[in-house]
Amino acid sequence: MRRLIAAVTFTFAALFACADSPASQTAPASYFDNTGRDDVLSGGQKSIVIDTPKGKFKVWTKRVGNNPTIKVLLLHGGPGATHEYFEAFDSYFPGAGIEYYYYDQLGSAFSDKPTDESLWEIPRFVDEVEQVRRALHLDKDNFYLLGHSWGGVLAIEYALKYPQHLKGLIISNMVDSIPAYNEYANKVLMPAMDQKKLAQVKRMEAEKKTADPAYMALLMPMHYEQHMLRMPADQWPEPVERAFGHINEQIYVSMQGPSELGASGKLLHWDRSKDLKNIRVPTLVIGARYDTMDPRYMEAMAKKMPDARFLLCPRGAHMAMYDDQTTYFTGLIGFLKDVDAGKPLR
Repeated sequence: MRRLIAAVTFTFAALFACADSPASQTAPASYFDNTGRDDVLSGGQKSIVIDTPKGKFKVWTKRVGNNPTIKVLLLHGGPGATHEYFEAFDSYFPGAGIEYYYYDQLGSAFSDKPTDESLWEIPRFVDEVEQVRRALHLDKDNFYLLGHSWGGVLAIEYALKYPQHLKGLIISNMVDSIPAYNEYANKVLMPAMDQKKLAQVKRMEAEKKTADPAYMALLMPMHYEQHMLRMPADQWPEPVERAFGHINEQIYVSMQGPSELGASGKLLHWDRSKDLKNIRVPTLVIGARYDTMDPRYMEAMAKKMPDARFLLCPRGAHMAMYDDQTTYFTGLIGFLKDVDAGKPLR
């Protein structure tokens, strides 16, 4: 109950705060018009039945607002995290009149949670996104896909397979190569850490003690508070705490591996660095100075694509939508409005 009350309090505070945001403006009355919608009874929520090689399952989505030309589907990170940490978007998107969709990928939060590990594969997740797109009636005239972290991997893969359905793409805090991600962790992030504490972390990982509270006690101040979300952990926003508390560990460990200091699971060899040039839809790449991934690498990613823009969050880390919020949302909303208006991105 405490978490529920806190979540409601945060949401209302966020909605009132949007009026003061530099990125916000007054949404038209049509933004709140639910005429003809089939999700009115459930407040915008819709469970979507998807087909998988292991049968049918339900995934959870929730729509906010109406905009016939800008509809953003949010792909959360993890893998195996939840839509919940995207609740910061409530402070900015409604005021800008942007329609957006929360979505828990299969295995996450409000969606079904099968345990067959064969389901945790990139192609299967891409197919799931396509089924969700069709069920939500999104198309090339309005469909923007925003992927954060692992969601960025999924967004890149979707854009390469289904470019004909996209109006725009946002790759948030994600590189196009896991080997490059691991190299940055090994050559830049870890050498800057307290080496004695890092040795303890590595020893606990080797001994498979990552579930030990002492493991996170070591990592929190020297990694999470520096490169994940640059606030003291006891001040992290409640939606972030909630999302972290609801991570599906089976999916996370299977795909990412047990450590945030690089990847070691099924994603280990994922690399689309040579294919990014084939993404021709308007694209925004968002990086942050203190991210777990190299911001200069992310800037170079935008240059690979023929119609792309880079946004740097100079005070932000991996969760830049929180620790450099104004920069993040001003740039994101500006991108959506520019693409909608047909303006050049460079």
